[in-house]
Amino acid sequence: MTQIEFNNMVNNHSASLRMHALNFTKDIEDANDLVQDTLLKAIRFYQNFQEGTNFKGWLFVIMKNTFINNYRKITKSKSLVTQDEEISSANLMYSAEQNGSVGKLIIDDIHTALSKLPEAYSVPFIRYFEGYKYHEIAEALDIPLGTVKTRIHMAREMLKKYLKTYAKVNQ
Repeated sequence: MTQIEFNNMVNNHSASLRMHALNFTKDIEDANDLVQDTLLKAIRFYQNFQEGTNFKGWLFVIMKNTFINNYRKITKSKSLVTQDEEISSANLMYSAEQNGSVGKLIIDDIHTALSKLPEAYSVPFIRYFEGYKYHEIAEALDIPLGTVKTRIHMAREMLKKYLKTYAKVNQ
């Protein structure tokens, strides 16, 4: 089988791969990324495909392994603290686990800081913190995507000011 024939076979299966990827990711943008990664790996390693075997099954195995590897990478990166300035659930939970009473004080301070934010900033920030994507927040609140990004950014900046004593502890 030539490279061109192989590439055509890969392209013919892209629609079914996209549907399969959507089952994994539950998000169209992530599914498209997963399909693209799968197609690139299949084309790059086409010499590993043995003629006579199930081509579609081979592609699905590549997709499944790619999804699992990406998930592991994301999970591992979320467990590490990447920036001192970043206010994220990973950082907050890590600091809250060090000492029960200190953690309770930190969580109380975070809730107090969140309550000081204007609702226009706190609602998008909390939804983002809970794992919603920007476009989901924009649709739910019926505001433009750029406004959501700006409000989340401004909420972070305000929270950094309210919680600056904790930033000094980590430096």
